[in-house]
Amino acid sequence: MRRLLVFFRDQLNRSAPIFEDTDLEQDVCVLTEHTAPDTTEHVQKRVYVVAAQRYFRDALRNQGFTVRYEACTESVEQVGPLAQLTRTLREHTPESVHATEPGTLAQRRSLKQVCHEAGVPLTLHDDTHFLCDHDTFADWVEGRKSPTLEYFYREQRRAYNCLLTDDGSPVGGNWNYDKDNRASFGADGPGLLPDPPSYLDDPYVQEALADVKQAYPDAPGRLTEPFPWPVTPEQAQEALDRFIEERLPTFGTHQDAMWTGRPWLSHSQLSPALNLKLLDPRDAVSAAEAAYHNDQAPLNAVEGFIRQILGWREFIRGLYWHRADDWSAMNELDATEPLPEFYWTGDTHMACLHDALTQVVDHAYGHHIQRLMITGLFGLLYGINPHELNDWHEAFYIDAWPWVSVPNMLGMSQYADGGYVGTKPYTASGKYISRMSNYCAGCRYDPGKATGDDACPFTTLYWDFLDRHEDTLSGNRRMNFQLANLRRKEDAERSAIAERASQLRSLVHNENL
Repeated sequence: MRRLLVFFRDQLNRSAPIFEDTDLEQDVCVLTEHTAPDTTEHVQKRVYVVAAQRYFRDALRNQGFTVRYEACTESVEQVGPLAQLTRTLREHTPESVHATEPGTLAQRRSLKQVCHEAGVPLTLHDDTHFLCDHDTFADWVEGRKSPTLEYFYREQRRAYNCLLTDDGSPVGGNWNYDKDNRASFGADGPGLLPDPPSYLDDPYVQEALADVKQAYPDAPGRLTEPFPWPVTPEQAQEALDRFIEERLPTFGTHQDAMWTGRPWLSHSQLSPALNLKLLDPRDAVSAAEAAYHNDQAPLNAVEGFIRQILGWREFIRGLYWHRADDWSAMNELDATEPLPEFYWTGDTHMACLHDALTQVVDHAYGHHIQRLMITGLFGLLYGINPHELNDWHEAFYIDAWPWVSVPNMLGMSQYADGGYVGTKPYTASGKYISRMSNYCAGCRYDPGKATGDDACPFTTLYWDFLDRHEDTLSGNRRMNFQLANLRRKEDAERSAIAERASQLRSLVHNENL
């Protein structure tokens, strides 16, 4: 054996640099469906990843590679992402081990340790799937106390000559059209929108479903139709094409809006395929830009979609690696409440949380505002331990992997980093949710009230959060307006809010919120 090629579950890129200079006669690929024994993962996420892995395995074999593959139903002495590599190195001594750079610091360290203990050289190949390499990001972020997406995003646009005029100015005159993308649906709702494609009948999806049920009978969540998650590069391209044609034109204006029982709206559902490396982000960006130039979609929709991929996705990955050693210790607000049980079931009387969480149970999915301003916001205001909340997010969302989940959840959502990712906590009362959705119309709680039995928990906990963290937040000038409003309240009202917040905590503990 010359080279042993190792692939992690989220490394299904068939054109990765790891395949350069390979020898089909002497090189062997290893790939396992097994995860670490303590891994909790949504059943739909397991099915999705397993089905995609099996297509990747077939593609390698069709190219002529020898593939040592472990299915999740196979009984092995030890399971885990590197247990298969350890066993292989006991049986064989390759000249070297090759891998695409792992997506997490823990994987990188473990991979190096296994190879070191076996006495086999390790070569790590750059993950060229991404649009900003580590050196480029490190050069950009150096010396910046609080990195800002907007300035990084502009550099990315320039680097890829994306949505620029001949003189290098942004098309339309502005770099960012986010202000045009915050509208609610209004009383009439979103109207009819095309459904995303479904791949539930794919043969490997059906096979994976049976095997996952056998191997992980206690996996949380449900698998309900549709199953809009492409499991091959060809399906991912089809999903991209359909999004560009059918939903990109309506994506921009209402990208922050929410509506009961409507999980998909005009969102792309492409992040799972991107994060398994089934879809090249360059193709997604190019397709969106072409749609603008061909008058198929408005600029605010195209720019908003491109900013998510060329900007935010790359920015978050860069921040993950820039602070990779620090994330595990972050808890700026000393949040210690355990994760409420209803995060796993959706069983709560709060209409917004019920809808957003039931949707995750059913589909392993929620769009960015549901995550930031519903499930994430409750965690922030209530004071859930941010690491517990991130563990739940990684387990339950089909597109969540540590490199993208950790900085989004600990930073942007929970302010556990003290303002590194976002310059202030993303706080709001129930009035924001009422404005951006129809959730409040049928809810037992009133978003306009902070006290009383029918007070919206978001509104109560919003004021309670500001009160509890007033000293910490008073040094942040971006919080001045919110804290000034808090200080206008009489002591009696602040005491009543604190009392109602205590009652809400009891309701959560008794599973009756």
